[in-house]
Amino acid sequence: MATTELTFEKFGETVENNEIVLVDFWAAWCGPCRMFSPIYEEASERHEDVVFGKVDTEAEQQLAAAAQIQSIPTLMAFRQGIAVFRHSGVLQGEALDDIIRQIKELDMDDVRRQIEESQAK
Repeated sequence: MATTELTFEKFGETVENNEIVLVDFWAAWCGPCRMFSPIYEEASERHEDVVFGKVDTEAEQQLAAAAQIQSIPTLMAFRQGIAVFRHSGVLQGEALDDIIRQIKELDMDDVRRQIEESQAK
């Protein structure tokens, strides 16, 4: 599966309507972003059950601000509409595959329970 360019308008719908969504926040002028891009693209071919989105932080400044992006590349992962992972910096292919495996193995009932407990405090 190829990556999908995400805009402010498409972001929420994409995250809400797919089981697992990874989002790469990047910019064309960013050297580490250019290093991570082929790694991310290759992972999208290995994990066809995951949506791989990309957000150009220069073109989508409102979205980058809403996601509180302070450095790039930043990778965010969502499962069932819930943010479950965030990392700034380049990841190698094996590390990215391991993160995806862990996201797939998450007990989402437990994640929701933990969120509810933290909000009750």
